[in-house]
Amino acid sequence: MPVRILAIHAHPDDLELFAGGTLALLAQAGHQLTFVTLSNGDCGSTEYGAGELGRMRKAEAAASARLIGAEYAWGGFRDLEIFQDDASRRMVTSLLRRFHPDLILTASPADYHCDHEATSRLVQDACFAAPVPNYDTSAYDPAPATDSIPHLYFVDPAAGIDREHRPVRPEFLVDVSTVLALKREMLACHASQRAWLRRQHGMDDYLETMEQWALARGAMAGLGAAEGFRQYAGHPFPASPMLQDLLQVRVHALPA
Repeated sequence: MPVRILAIHAHPDDLELFAGGTLALLAQAGHQLTFVTLSNGDCGSTEYGAGELGRMRKAEAAASARLIGAEYAWGGFRDLEIFQDDASRRMVTSLLRRFHPDLILTASPADYHCDHEATSRLVQDACFAAPVPNYDTSAYDPAPATDSIPHLYFVDPAAGIDREHRPVRPEFLVDVSTVLALKREMLACHASQRAWLRRQHGMDDYLETMEQWALARGAMAGLGAAEGFRQYAGHPFPASPMLQDLLQVRVHALPA
């Protein structure tokens, strides 16, 4: 039976960078995928104004999602304007109620970017709030409360490190060697970011950087290329290994 999977990150291109291969594998297995970026990515350019860039980046994100048959949605935020406040929590909860996922992949709570970290916390809070019927999100979407808290997983942070350059170790790896070319094709949809990443992030080629990160993760378990994940199973989140079960032989647990 297909599983409803919601992949939520901060900006267009984040999902492809950190989980594109795993999302491709899940799509190939017949599961129902929706990509959400909370922000429209409107600040990442010196060439385009915010309005034009936001439209461009949402179109790129939708094109990437289509490559694997996924839906794309924008969460309504803008770059550097994702905060943990009451309105934002209700907005993100309304997204969960709208898509009613069984499983969510989201940003690491420790990362280099404030939008990434805020996205992670908001999604975690929204998972808890989505099944609470008295938590009103009707101002953002009329969808009713969900039946239960979904399974929640954190993807790797950029380069596998936090703000202080300390390693963030995944609990398990997903072997994405067979879909690395597709992951690259998905990321290549975000062509507007190449010049910006070179200028702001020192990434001369963002496609090569992605592959280097995937190969480095794969080397942790003798794999060709991999993506890392951690499951959030704090009270009262489900602790059963749904993602691991869906991917089976692709999953390689790492020692604590």
